[in-house]
Amino acid sequence: MKAMLIDEQKNFNWSDVPDPVIREGTVIIEVHAAALNRADLLQRAGKYPPPPGWPKWMGLEVAGIVIEAVKGSRWKIGDKVCALLGGGGYAERVVVPEGMVMSMPDGLSMEEAASLPEVFATAYLNLYLEAGMKEGDTVLVHAGASGLGIAAIQLAKACGAKVITTVSSDEKAKAVKNLGADIIVNRKTDDLGKALDENPVDIVLDCVGGKGLGENLEKLALGGRWILVATLGGEHAEISLRPILKRGLRLIGSTLRSRSNEMKGLILGQLQEKIWPKIKAGDIRPVIHKVLPIAAAADAHAILEGSANIGKVVLQLKD
Repeated sequence: MKAMLIDEQKNFNWSDVPDPVIREGTVIIEVHAAALNRADLLQRAGKYPPPPGWPKWMGLEVAGIVIEAVKGSRWKIGDKVCALLGGGGYAERVVVPEGMVMSMPDGLSMEEAASLPEVFATAYLNLYLEAGMKEGDTVLVHAGASGLGIAAIQLAKACGAKVITTVSSDEKAKAVKNLGADIIVNRKTDDLGKALDENPVDIVLDCVGGKGLGENLEKLALGGRWILVATLGGEHAEISLRPILKRGLRLIGSTLRSRSNEMKGLILGQLQEKIWPKIKAGDIRPVIHKVLPIAAAADAHAILEGSANIGKVVLQLKD
């Protein structure tokens, strides 16, 4: 089969690789679409290797058709599915543990389905399981127009939370307003600290980190939870410790990729049970910025590198 490999100059090469081999507890999926994530950019740069046992090429989420399944599997040949991966999605086929495979929500295209597993699993893990989000909470979502941001805004609104979000342009502000965001902060022109003074938040989903974390952590409501999932704004912050003690605050580091397959399966099972019906009903929807052929993977990466996207960028492998 073919997969998208990276050479020493960080260029893409559609190359021959060994076919995946099915084993107990797995299925093989013929990949029709693979969605991009910022982790792909880090992996391409050599800074974020896949977990042991996964292919060396990129791709954390796909949609396609089951083409091999072991006897007794809950999946059968021909099932339309989407899946969360530890890597290997930029390829014609991929072998996946059964528990990391989900049925495609009714009414979605392959490209839309491919855009769901990573960002919705990440948002669900951190808002519900790490932060214990409940109706009436105020939630700050950084980078609201990103794939993760869009998923998190919709999950928070569906839970009955008030949502504050940050964006970098008026166009992105309009997009997140249409998703239900209550307060929108343009990080280039507005004062996030002032917005948090006026609206103390219970939960922060932060992919930025940097000095803004240190400046604003103490502005959380009593018992607030700050979930750090990435450090796009820098790896260092100066934090005042006393407010953490006095206000009972929690700073939580969290990544999805490092979780066990069993934990990922638990998250995906809850997504199918609780969130997929909302997608079917149209209450939550995937947002696609652009679909490109797998041969244009470099162009797709450039969109993420330039933060030009509103929603997900998806690679198409089959029409």
